[in-house]
Amino acid sequence: MDTISRENNSMLPVAGVVVGVIGLLLGGIALVQLSKVKQTVSEHDAKVATIDGIKATADGAAATADKAKADLAALSRSTQDAFNQVGPALTGLREDVTKIQESLKKPAPAPAGKGGGPVVAGPGEYVVKAGDTGAKIARAQGVALNDLVAVNSGVNFNKLHVGQKIKLPAKGK
Repeated sequence: MDTISRENNSMLPVAGVVVGVIGLLLGGIALVQLSKVKQTVSEHDAKVATIDGIKATADGAAATADKAKADLAALSRSTQDAFNQVGPALTGLREDVTKIQESLKKPAPAPAGKGGGPVVAGPGEYVVKAGDTGAKIARAQGVALNDLVAVNSGVNFNKLHVGQKIKLPAKGK
């Protein structure tokens, strides 16, 4: 038997060593590839985290937009309610103004006195005629307009009425 084992120069151990070296080389290549894959995965993890942050921001913006939309709808409703309340009040005011305008168009009642004749100016007074204004009266009477306005504090010189009596200031002022 001794002869058989010496004569049998098998290549089996050499093949085992060659296969082992190839295995080590493949393992090394696999480690390098695994390292590259881990680096790529970590880069992708960073990108995914960025995308998750963007998604969170977008979700927050969408929630804010929804709240703003709801607030705008509520504001629109309250504004419409306010207009609905103000409208009838404005109508009432318009009717009141119309009544006042109509009452101003009516001729002034004749002063109570002797027989309703023409109005006569007393001393220091002037009776308004058609077309008179405060400036015309002041000029015609030789007084300053400011003085005329001062002695007639309750008179609206923008709306003088024919027959209306106004006081004249003393001419020495």
